[in-house]
Amino acid sequence: MKKTFIFLASALLSLSCNKLVESPEAIITNAQFYKTQSDAVAAVAAVYSSLNTDAAGDFIIYGRNLNLLTSNGADDQTFSPSNTNPDVIALGTATYVAANDRVKKVWQQHYFGISRANVAIDNIPAISFDTTLRSRLLREAKFIRALLYFNVVRFWGDAPLILHDPASIKVDELKVARAPKEKVYEQIIADLTDATNLPATYGIADKGRATSGAAHALLAKVYVTRRDWQNALKEINAVTNGGYGYDLYPNYIDAFQKATKNGIEHIFSVQFETNLGAKNSQQFLSNNSFSSFNATVNPGDRPIDSTLYNLFSAEDTRRDVTFYTRLFNAATGQYVNFPFARFAKFIDFSLNPLTNQAQSGINYPVIRFADILLLKAEVLNELNNGPTTEAYAAINRVRNRAKIGNLVLGLGQSEFREAVFLERRKEFVQEGQRWFDLSRRGGTYLYDALKKYPAKIGAAVKDTLYPIPQSEIEINPLLTQNAGW
Repeated sequence: MKKTFIFLASALLSLSCNKLVESPEAIITNAQFYKTQSDAVAAVAAVYSSLNTDAAGDFIIYGRNLNLLTSNGADDQTFSPSNTNPDVIALGTATYVAANDRVKKVWQQHYFGISRANVAIDNIPAISFDTTLRSRLLREAKFIRALLYFNVVRFWGDAPLILHDPASIKVDELKVARAPKEKVYEQIIADLTDATNLPATYGIADKGRATSGAAHALLAKVYVTRRDWQNALKEINAVTNGGYGYDLYPNYIDAFQKATKNGIEHIFSVQFETNLGAKNSQQFLSNNSFSSFNATVNPGDRPIDSTLYNLFSAEDTRRDVTFYTRLFNAATGQYVNFPFARFAKFIDFSLNPLTNQAQSGINYPVIRFADILLLKAEVLNELNNGPTTEAYAAINRVRNRAKIGNLVLGLGQSEFREAVFLERRKEFVQEGQRWFDLSRRGGTYLYDALKKYPAKIGAAVKDTLYPIPQSEIEINPLLTQNAGW
């Protein structure tokens, strides 16, 4: 949308009536506003900020709202008994409808970020400044646009494909129909292919920006989702053999510590720093997982039941990073035992007091190197109609870091596939992966996973896609609804 600034000139027609006449003297459009290198840098900073802030003061995409759809909407977690938001409750019980406010908010937040990316991509080329920096900024904006569209097409399938800042403010001209999902994927791939020309690394001042390695990694995930195994393997090899230096932390917990963020395992993360606790810029998973040492107080989101916790063996070092059942209260010098497992992965244990989780500086990992290793195992299994030695090596790197030993040899293709998805479930709890993993398996797989749990009483086959928000259809009749909704 154009930023339009109207400068008003006023005059008193007479002293007796003091009538104010407003006359617009000038209109500044985006093309006129974006003139300097600083303007270009600010435009791309605004694109990044769409991931970790919300202009309307709501909860953010990464660090809260995305998880409501990918975790509460899947088989990993549900809402706290103390939660009174009917739309969150509906996501936790798979009883949500097209008017669900959280589904609508995630849709709006994604298209808001896409709009910011479009503004940058449309206007930066006309600004005269260092050509290397200009190209880099454009590619960063394209990476974020691709990431957001990748979420959109996975959540909703066919979707409006908007690639430019609107040239008109006429309402009817702003209405866009849904594009076929293949067209959306074509654009995602085009944006990410260009983004593979980004720098491999940045200096300390630019930590957290999208890199060429991140573009290759996200492309790999796109191709895996489309079951284009050959291209997926090509992009995975670009990540593992491209000299980026990615690796697993020796200790799983270091992937979720403030002191070790943006390290060797983090391919792309949404950045968070200690802040004043405003919910529109807060990494809310910390505060939502832990609110006090009172064992009777329910935190926000919780595991669906004991099933998820029990998937982990006692030897699996991921279990006690992902969950907590007791915590040491420094104020009393005593441990507090909790009656059920709670999520621990995003708690910022560097904070003092620990209860001040609104100050969390834990990043949200969008792509970790563990993801690439497990995708590699999956892809090689699909390409070769069964697991290869290299596929076993890839999954075993993840398992060995977790201290659970190598996967048993001699598995068939379907058995190995199930082993990979089980490993993904344990590795990426609360990291925005589970619903996507279930959905991309197709058919009734997501429904079959949900209906195992009494908490997901409303599960249906239509849940493979989320509904187009009803309010968006009412505003834009060109939009059609997904089947079953």
